[in-house]
Amino acid sequence: MSLKTKSLSGFLEHKTMYYDKIDFSFVNRAFSILEKEIKIPFVIHIVGTNGKGSTGRFLSHYLYKTGFKTLHYSSPHIKKFNERIWINGADVSDNLLQNAHQFLTTIYDEELLLKLTYFEYTTLLALYLSKDCEYLVLEAGLGGEFDATNVVKNDISLITTIGLDHISFLGNSIEKIARTKMRATNKKMIIGYQEFKEVFEVAQKVKEELKEEFNTDIEILKVENFEIDYDFVFASYLKRNLALSIICLEELPDFKNKSINLEIFNTTPLFGRCQKIGKNLYIDVGHNSLAAKVIKEEFKDKKITLIYNSYEDKDYFEVLKVLKPIIKEIFILPLDDKRIVKKDILKKCIKELELIEIEKLAMDLENDYLVFGSFLVVENFLGLIGYENS
Repeated sequence: MSLKTKSLSGFLEHKTMYYDKIDFSFVNRAFSILEKEIKIPFVIHIVGTNGKGSTGRFLSHYLYKTGFKTLHYSSPHIKKFNERIWINGADVSDNLLQNAHQFLTTIYDEELLLKLTYFEYTTLLALYLSKDCEYLVLEAGLGGEFDATNVVKNDISLITTIGLDHISFLGNSIEKIARTKMRATNKKMIIGYQEFKEVFEVAQKVKEELKEEFNTDIEILKVENFEIDYDFVFASYLKRNLALSIICLEELPDFKNKSINLEIFNTTPLFGRCQKIGKNLYIDVGHNSLAAKVIKEEFKDKKITLIYNSYEDKDYFEVLKVLKPIIKEIFILPLDDKRIVKKDILKKCIKELELIEIEKLAMDLENDYLVFGSFLVVENFLGLIGYENS
């Protein structure tokens, strides 16, 4: 069957989801075709290691609530693919997705449709669906300069916290990772909370590089104040991402010399970010040591039962080491996925860290439970308990 006749779900089912090697040429060619058909709105591009999703959602929610047509593109999803494309306050409908898919299959030939990866194609879907919006908030995948989201020129780049992650693609140092991410900037870069001072040093070097290579004089802004004085209803560490969103809003022409209504942010739908979904049950899609550090601080006065698993390429030993002070016991959530670390290796880490592992999970109301480790861990756990996000 031709790729052009498949439904979107059938089309994506056989798409490559993970890179062995990044090749920017196919998605670049695809966008050069698409941009002749549509008008791209004002683009806010979000890159970084942690905090991209919540930063984008705070920003998109505020824009929508203040009257602007807005699309927020993020990844991965927790329960349903539609979560990746959030338009004017709601996940995209199946009908809109299918219409966008049909349009793309009319402008691309079979060979190009075959070459595009899962993430590249879904990025193109989002770009097409943004054609009637005033703002497009684009969250990068694992990269920056060579990420599929960087095919479109951005008006503002937001740099969330940068740490060591995806080192096989991005580099094995903070400097290399920061440089790759920051080189996605086209006009203005706003840098949020950082744990490593090297990030700010790299920003200046990237500014000089882009000036020399493209005669582009980018503007660099740094968020100075992460303490926001109002009754914030989310986990306290998310204030860092909120601060970055606020500075971005203040830089937009539509919000110049206007006061920001902080209460609007409290109604932001944030799924899976240290979210309390029961009396004593929390979920968080974090998956690296940076995420573990903020989670440890959030639960510093508690002992929790950790429901956990990890991808093989993550530093699961360091994650568990960071979380150790708040862990009462740990349960390894069974996952049938070839990317997941082998159970015996994870059990060895747990033993080495002298953590108490439980073989069966019997949840009660006396203990606090945290599901943590990745989007996949949270997705599978929610499926087991039959949870539906309202």
